[in-house]
Formats: sequence, C-alpha cells, structure tokens
Amino acid sequence: MGNATIAKKIPAAVKESEEIEKEVEPSLIDWKIIWKPLSIIVGVFIVFFWLPVGNSRFNGAIIESLALAKWYAQEHVILCLVPAFFIAGAIASFVSQAAVMKYLGAGAKKVLAYGVASVSGSILAVCSCTVLPLFAGIWKRGAGLGPAIAFLYSGPAINILAIVLTARILGLPIGIARAVGAIIFSVVIGLIMHFLFRKEEAKAQAALHMPEPEVERPLWQNVIYFATMVLILISATWGKPGEPTGLWHAIYSIKWMMTGFFAVILGVLLVIWFKVKAYKVGLAGTSVLVLALLFPHEPLVAFSAGIIGLVWMITTTRGETENWFLSSWDFTKQIMPLLFAGVLVAGLLLGRPGSEGLISSKWVSSLVGGNSLWANLFASVSGAFMYFATLTEVPILQGLLGSGMGQGPALALLLAGPALSLPNMLVIRSVMGTKKTVAYITLVVIMATISGMIFGHFF
Repeated sequence: MGNATIAKKIPAAVKESEEIEKEVEPSLIDWKIIWKPLSIIVGVFIVFFWLPVGNSRFNGAIIESLALAKWYAQEHVILCLVPAFFIAGAIASFVSQAAVMKYLGAGAKKVLAYGVASVSGSILAVCSCTVLPLFAGIWKRGAGLGPAIAFLYSGPAINILAIVLTARILGLPIGIARAVGAIIFSVVIGLIMHFLFRKEEAKAQAALHMPEPEVERPLWQNVIYFATMVLILISATWGKPGEPTGLWHAIYSIKWMMTGFFAVILGVLLVIWFKVKAYKVGLAGTSVLVLALLFPHEPLVAFSAGIIGLVWMITTTRGETENWFLSSWDFTKQIMPLLFAGVLVAGLLLGRPGSEGLISSKWVSSLVGGNSLWANLFASVSGAFMYFATLTEVPILQGLLGSGMGQGPALALLLAGPALSLPNMLVIRSVMGTKKTVAYITLVVIMATISGMIFGHFF
C-alpha cells in the first residue's frame, strides 16, 4: 500500500472514530429523573392556566370547600379528634401488639381467635395499607387463614377514630351499622375463607409462638384507664337531640358535668398509675375549673385548657407517658393533614349537605341515589378500589350524602372502602396468592352490597 493511499485513509479513519465517539458519549439529560417533576410542573401550569376563576359554580365550590373545613375545625377537631388521638396513642403505647397477635395463631381456640381478630381494629388504629405488614407477619408465622383474614378486614374497618367520627357526623344509625357490620363481616368472611381453602390450612401447624409480652400494669388497670378516656370522649361529643325532652336531652344537659367527672378520674389514675406529680394535676384541674366558671357558655375554652394541661403533664413526666404523647403525636401528624385535605376536596367537589360543589347532586343521585342493587354494587366496587386514608372517608361520605347518595350505598362504601384499596389488593396478592385475594375481594364487595341494601331498606 502506497503512502498516498495511507494518507487518504487516515483522515477518514479519524473522522469515523470521532463519529463513533459522539455516538457512545452519554447524554447529560436523564429523562428518568426529569419526567416526573416536569409532568407535575406542566400539570400545575395547565390547571392554573385554565382555572375557571369568575365562574359562579367554581367560586361557589371554593367557598363550600373552605366553609366545610371551618365547620370541621370548629365542631370536631377539639372535642372529637384530639381526645381520640390521645386514646389511639395510649393504645399504641400500652397495649403490646404481641399480646394481640398471639391469640390469632393456629393453636388458639377458634372462638377466641375470631373474637380477638374481629375487634382488633379498636386496638390497632390502622388504615388498609398499614395493616398489611401486620397481616403478612402473622400469616407467615403460621396464623390460621380464617383469623388472619378476620384481622386483615377488621384492622382498618374497626377503629375508635373512624367509628366515633362516623356516628358523630353521619349519624348514630350508620355509625352503629358500620361497627356491627364490620365485626360481623370479619368473622363471616374469615370463616368462609377458611372453608374455601381448608385443605391448605395444614401449614398453620408450623406456627411460631410469640414471646410473652412484658407489661407495666395488670390488664384490669388498662381497661379502667381506656374506659375513662372513652367516656370523656363520648360525654364531650354528646350531640344535642332533636327533642327538648327525654333521656337523651337529660344527658345532654349535664354532658359537661359528666366530662369533668371523668376527667377528675383520669387525673387520679395519672397520679397513682402513671407517676404524674399530684401538684401538676392540681394546677391543670384548677385552670380548667376557673376557665369553666369564667366562660360558662364557651366550653371549648375550658376543654382546650384541659388538653393543654394533659400535654404538659405527660410530656414533663419521664417514662411511658412520654411515649404516650409521641404515639399520639404520630397519629396526629399522619392523619390531620390527610383529613383536612379530604375535607377540602370533599367540599370542593361535593359541597356541604344541602349545597352544591363542582359535581352536581343530580350526577351523584343518578349513580348512588336510592337503594337499588346497582347503586349499592357501584358504591361497593368504587370504595374497594379507592384509597381512603384513615378518617378521610367520613367527610367524603358526608359530601356524597348531601349530594343525593342513599343511606344504603353510603354504608356499602363504608364497609368496603376503608378495608380495601388497589395498593392493598396488590400486596395481599403477593402474600397469599391470586385465588385467595380474588375470593377475599369478592366476598367483601358482595357482603357490602347486601348490607347496604338491607340498611337502606330500613333507613
């Protein structure tokens, strides 16, 4: 090969090498990282660009959203939610999960196992996703399928926060129906699942035994302690009855005396069982009493002072009371933002009862109005696939009821929604397989639909 030929090929080779180098050079733009925030920015821009400010329906929906949030803050946060958060925090601190789980094993008596599982939601205040690791744990440790399913359903379906708020806001009948229905559901669905897959129950014989939990005090003391706080919550949130006479009105007339009485009992328990200094209880109690006398027609002032006093007492006492506060705070910071977000969205879309949001009440009533099979089934299926953070189903249901939703479909959604969600279904399938998951979801939807139709017939 001649020198001339080589000279001609060298520039060509260099050029080709540069092109190859350009092709393999990595891009500085990583779309995997960029597309998510970019999509959010573009989405927010489009929303604000086309925001129908000035439209009467949109302006009215904004006002309804803020009005509903204001009503919640005034009527339910101090008297209802804050005491419930303290109760939930106390349960999380003073009731060992191991003590609950050991009664769900395959070696436990059936009546005891299903009984514990069906009411566990009142002990574990969790949502449909929070309950999943607990369910997976007891399932893999050898718990029977029936009790495990009963626990899986009842965990998010029955907890004191949701039941109290449901009865307080949506009415006592639907609150009671939700509590009773959820307990019955958990047992019946658990038994049916056990029957359907009884041949696979042999694996439960390999159950591992949980260690005996260490407790600070006897069970009877915890029962009295929890009962006192629940009675404070019930008496403080006792609603004014429609009739000016009768037993319910008589109880309403002395509700704050009852609340004060139970608060005194709680103060005594804090001193003798929780090592809170007596002078702290005395100072807090005196402050509450003075404010109650100064503002007799503003009971929220004294009640708020009582809450502040309780926080001061348990945070300045070393030991388990500090854990109580931290657990209560965990529930508060987890739930309150979601709850108010749910309230704002419910008000924006559906308005307050008797008012209109963005969604017309005619659209709602056409889908879930009345008490037909379709309305109840639609409510059950929709609730099963939606994700409800703890308590957010209540303001959403309130808006739907105000927009024409029937009582039966409302109960159907309450019984199917909090216990199921799309993320919940995916995790359950990974734990116990497709067949069991499909059977469980189908049972929940069918029973919720039937229960809604029965409840709607009477209410």
